[in-house]
Amino acid sequence: MFDLFSIGIGPSSSHTVGPMRAGAIFVNDLRESQLLDKANTLKIALYGSLAATGKGHMTPQALLLGFEGADCETVDTEAVPTRYEAILRDKVLTLGKDTDASYGDAKAIAFDFEKDLVWKWGQTLPMHSNGMRFSVFDVNGDLIATNDFYSIGGGFVINGKMAVADVPGPRPMREGLEAPDGAQEPGFPHEAAPTTAVVPTDADKHPEDMLENVFYKSIRRDDAGGDRRSGVTPHADETDLPPKLLSIGGDVQDEPDRPTPGQKEPRFPFHNMASLLALTRKHNLTIAQIVYENELTWYTPEEIDEKIMRIWSVMDEGIRAGVHSTQEVLPGSLQMKRRAPKLYRRLMRGLYMGPRRLGNMNGPDTDEIERPKGAGEVERLPKPQRDAPSVPAKYMRREASRAPTIRGSFQHEIMPVPPRRTNFPAMDWLSCWAIATNEQVAAGGRIVIAPTLGAAGIIPAVLRYVVEFVALSPEDEENLVRTFLLTAAAIGMLFKRGATISAAEGGCMAEVGTSCSMAAGAFAACMGGSPEVIEQAAETAIEHNLGLTCDPVDGLVQAPCIERNAVGSVKAVVSANLALSSDGVHSISLDEAIHAARITAADMHMKYKETSLSGLATTVKIPVAVPEC
Repeated sequence: MFDLFSIGIGPSSSHTVGPMRAGAIFVNDLRESQLLDKANTLKIALYGSLAATGKGHMTPQALLLGFEGADCETVDTEAVPTRYEAILRDKVLTLGKDTDASYGDAKAIAFDFEKDLVWKWGQTLPMHSNGMRFSVFDVNGDLIATNDFYSIGGGFVINGKMAVADVPGPRPMREGLEAPDGAQEPGFPHEAAPTTAVVPTDADKHPEDMLENVFYKSIRRDDAGGDRRSGVTPHADETDLPPKLLSIGGDVQDEPDRPTPGQKEPRFPFHNMASLLALTRKHNLTIAQIVYENELTWYTPEEIDEKIMRIWSVMDEGIRAGVHSTQEVLPGSLQMKRRAPKLYRRLMRGLYMGPRRLGNMNGPDTDEIERPKGAGEVERLPKPQRDAPSVPAKYMRREASRAPTIRGSFQHEIMPVPPRRTNFPAMDWLSCWAIATNEQVAAGGRIVIAPTLGAAGIIPAVLRYVVEFVALSPEDEENLVRTFLLTAAAIGMLFKRGATISAAEGGCMAEVGTSCSMAAGAFAACMGGSPEVIEQAAETAIEHNLGLTCDPVDGLVQAPCIERNAVGSVKAVVSANLALSSDGVHSISLDEAIHAARITAADMHMKYKETSLSGLATTVKIPVAVPEC
């Protein structure tokens, strides 16, 4: 769960967080191989989607800071541009300077960005579209080590064993890289280091050595337990599952001992929704309880609670920072204006009236707004004063002075319709919170990867709605936060195992579709839905995201990404409500929908997989400022 929900910096989990981790892993491997001191220059090659949209996704910044040891969970986001500019200006990269002292010493090397980072447009490495190739050379220009890395979505990185030149003297160059000045080339054929990019015979599986760190996000392999490096083999059938706690008939069984932190295998392993539902029936546990029991394999109850609340705290802070941001325009060529602050001000002004005011749109104002509090209850809240600090008076005067603009002829048989206000506060709060989060992502802020950064706004928005409008007490709020995130994690695990969460593999379907499905199932759980209803909610959400393309304009995680999260959050709640209003019996299972997502991803053209080579990315014309000659 805590690998699926990790903390990173924007704008992308696959193009920013993944490369940052890859750089740190490579430097650590150099240390462990006693090669870091010999490094003199570094060559970087970016392939596929990383090459196509890496500049707009801040991939170079993430890579270079990753080589220096920056941690995406703790790095000062405001200092990233300054440090990046210093590296480019000084042409010096200090490998491992920001890592813990226990990792070893740092090493300063020469790095010329224009020569040492190569964009391999139109080329891909065998395993994944998000491929990276790192090679280091000694003072003589001889290649001493190289490895391929793949950012597979959600900040996860896979790589094989680093290839090391074990024979002194000149070595030929690795294919696809230019040698430093004076170095010998060409060559170092790909097969010279087969473990760095082995093509699997079974297209549905990664080779064993490449599978390792799919299951953890540590920089050093030794920091992860052996079972975390290869995953858990699911039981062949339900008869092999752990003893049940309570049968459906109510017969209490002997409860097996809870796992202790460090125990090898989770208590309740599952590999698809069918096996997960079987576990809930056999042991009379909710989906959230199943995931919680599994997390006890690695953490104590106190650690689990602390980590869950930490995740929610960062999510909530991302929303708060987004709605209170004073930055008017997002970085990048689109010059897109932030909208969350204005949406938030409108909502806080009480523009959305309670039902009793709907019949008198032009009647006297009220001092109260209504917020749904629970089952059948409505809490009266005082409407914020117009001079409240969170809503500057200048904005009030500016918006109040605007006269409505009506286009159309009043002499026509079809009269123009004057502007009207809708009364959908739930949708507007969801949209506001989702947009706030993704505007922070676009600005390079620190956000929870849920399960990716491109789709990071949906789960926080829906969870914020649960906390704000569903929770009945502080104790209930805490329980709902845990239930929501644990349930969402279970669904996310199924997508990661059965399909993909990488837009470079499955378009936006893999990101927004997965996040929408996770949020829908989690919302249903927080509304008391059974595991079968939760499955139906999750299936409905992904079913109506199948085939969703990823075609970001100018390679930026802004258009259509930000609005798509707002729509996804509303779609998640609608999907959950449809499931909650049914009996849990449905025609399509979540496993079938996930398999459909996998097939759709395989059939989708590469142009629609985060390459900005078609769709909106090519139809939207971006004005180019031409400097005076």
